[in-house]
Amino acid sequence: MATPADTENAPAPDRRLRRHQRLTSAADFQDAYAQGKSGAARTLVMWLRHGPGSSLRLGVVASKVIGNAICRARAKRRLREAWRLNRDRFHGDVDVVLVARRSILTAPWQDVNDDLIRLAGKAGLLA
Repeated sequence: MATPADTENAPAPDRRLRRHQRLTSAADFQDAYAQGKSGAARTLVMWLRHGPGSSLRLGVVASKVIGNAICRARAKRRLREAWRLNRDRFHGDVDVVLVARRSILTAPWQDVNDDLIRLAGKAGLLA
């Protein structure tokens, strides 16, 4: 049985989003779109990519429809943070592309998080 002292000294899970955990090639993004497996929520759209090299990597997109560069950067930061905090709940050999919608800029943080969890559940990514 774990004592409170044991849980205080337990290492925290590694929640960094390292380079090998991200989609970096344009071909991988295009492949995700071409496979056509997507789900939409109010704040984001989730595209899935199955195939060689898939290992729960993340790609993030915010188009100019979102707004200027500052708004796009904020939208991408929110998507990456939601993924980073929930990544240990996901499983599967699939790459994920998250596309921001304009409402992500004004939505409460909990809505963004809930949208990601709901779409991941529909996609079968939840452990």
